[in-house]
Amino acid sequence: MTTENELLARIPTDLYVGGGWRSASTGARFDVIDPSTGEPIASVADASPEDGEAALAAAHEAQRAWSRTPPRERAELLRRAFELVTERADDFALVMTLEMGKTLAESRGEVAYGAEFLRWFSEEAVRISGRYSTAPDGRNRLLVTKRPVGPSLFITPWNFPLAMATRKIAPALAAGCTSVLKPAALTPLTALLFADVLHEAGIPAGVVNVIPTTRAGAVTGPLIADSRLRKLSFTGSTEVGRRLIADAAPQVLRVSMELGGNAPLIVFDDADLDQAVDGAMLAKLRNGGEACTAANRFIVHEAIAEEFTARLVERMSAHTVGRGTDAASRIGPLVDAATRHKVQQLVDGAVSEGARVALGGAPLDGPGYFYPPTVLVDVPAHSGILREEIFGPVAPIVTFSTEDEAISLANATEYGLVAYVFTRDLDRGLRIAEELEVGMLGLNAGVISNPAAPFGGVKQSGLGREGGFEGIEEYLETQYIGISDPQATKP
Repeated sequence: MTTENELLARIPTDLYVGGGWRSASTGARFDVIDPSTGEPIASVADASPEDGEAALAAAHEAQRAWSRTPPRERAELLRRAFELVTERADDFALVMTLEMGKTLAESRGEVAYGAEFLRWFSEEAVRISGRYSTAPDGRNRLLVTKRPVGPSLFITPWNFPLAMATRKIAPALAAGCTSVLKPAALTPLTALLFADVLHEAGIPAGVVNVIPTTRAGAVTGPLIADSRLRKLSFTGSTEVGRRLIADAAPQVLRVSMELGGNAPLIVFDDADLDQAVDGAMLAKLRNGGEACTAANRFIVHEAIAEEFTARLVERMSAHTVGRGTDAASRIGPLVDAATRHKVQQLVDGAVSEGARVALGGAPLDGPGYFYPPTVLVDVPAHSGILREEIFGPVAPIVTFSTEDEAISLANATEYGLVAYVFTRDLDRGLRIAEELEVGMLGLNAGVISNPAAPFGGVKQSGLGREGGFEGIEEYLETQYIGISDPQATKP
């Protein structure tokens, strides 16, 4: 079995630009921290604005040839990348656990999920099509074609360091777009390992470029303002997303924004409680709660709230907190001290507003950024913890008495990414689906993310969709060609 040090020694730590590895132009580097200890595990090249420009230049230079590469060839390269990621699943899982903190079981799940985007879009690459039709007045023929948008900039978060990269890069490559990836500074190693795999798979020079940096704005700002860039895709906070949309406006860039979430989990009094608690555990504790899809607000019918809470507390209390590499661990550390501090502030704020701690409620002593599974009850409807993304293993519970009240509580947020509803009444489930202001709904299910489905939200949760048949459209332009009636010139 590969040891941690052996794996870390094999992962490239320079910038990947134009098909090769290079130091940052300034020679600067930054440390990657193990969140279970707070200690450095690697040093990575820190890209400068000049390095960002070089990456975009490489993508621009490669764009024409890549766009003209036959779809089948692009598909085979993506398929090869899928196979290589799958073959190196243990390496990807371990490096994600080391730099992000999640358990190895969680990391292995992400490898399978992230790799599937490569396979899914390898299959979509050969299905890009247009249409040919006769105009209603019969005078012209209408030819509609698709072509790649062009060089794309991807800014990805730390919580799913492989899947967020594959979810953007795979459809871009399938569509014929080149790219520049700026991974999160907290978790650059997974992206660099992925770049190494893409290189091995045979992706041509300049088609994918990876530039870790601690100066995100200074590096990406000039790229967004550069006329050679034609697409921006970002996953992260709504606050940053708003600024990026504004920055993209002067160039009228195509943008995809997967932003914040504040997912409600609604449990009706007719729900199968075993199923509801199972779903709640998945929706809350997947990735340790550090997910935009995590259940953030537990809205439970008053008739079953006491029993639901007791079962949830029992299940969550059985989750051992520890380093992600420990076999007994079910919850790893939060990613950094700032994240843990925010979680504690939200919990303290809820308690000061009248909530009661039924489980957990305070960070664990010792090194690392550990926070235990926490359940809050009697949470007031106006509490701040119900308005913000928690990004930690904390479940605040509020109660309701009527369906309309549940809908009102669920929609009382600026976000609209995903919701979860548990009920045995299918009519109610479909009725609620039409009332909830979200882009996705889990009906009697606590995890619904799937590469074959369109992922995305409404309201302040973003623009565009990733995954599914819809995902590749984000990287395609539509061109219409009007052709004079060929029958009019018929001899």
